[in-house]
Amino acid sequence: MRIINGRYKNRRFNIPKNLNIRPTTDKAKESLFNILENMVNFNEIKTLDLFSGSGNISYEFFSRGSTVTSVDSNIKCIKFISDVSKNYGMDFSIIKKDVFNYLNSSKLKFDIVFADPPYNMPKNNYCKLIKLIFEKNIISNNGIIVIEHSSFLNFEKHEKFFKSKKYGDVNFSFLINKI
Repeated sequence: MRIINGRYKNRRFNIPKNLNIRPTTDKAKESLFNILENMVNFNEIKTLDLFSGSGNISYEFFSRGSTVTSVDSNIKCIKFISDVSKNYGMDFSIIKKDVFNYLNSSKLKFDIVFADPPYNMPKNNYCKLIKLIFEKNIISNNGIIVIEHSSFLNFEKHEKFFKSKKYGDVNFSFLINKI
């Protein structure tokens, strides 16, 4: 895996098999950030990366100038993110906590919330996740929620749905907190 753009462009990191995760592919990540680049100024935003896994998305946001908070419940993932970020001199918040517990207790607001839950997470938990982000005011006015998901899920009927994009097996749904 590699960081595609920004201050840490072309830095590489190898994800150990024992993390047992499915990181966002470089192709899908590059396409995602091309979309976001036309929507936000990365230097001015706070980003929340939920179900962070390898930290792949957190590194990309941080490299582009965003303030980042990375949340995952897996201690191996947290250690990996911590090691990679220290190795590259990245300084962002890394939190070991269940995502739903984090959302319930957080008082922070973010301009972008990126969530990449396990693809086998039940659809009702995806809906619970989105509902919690809005109810707890985690997302700022005009903030963007990006959900990475399997092709079996569809969020087009959600009132805040903006658009979806598909890149191979990777699907992104964008919701905007228009006020």
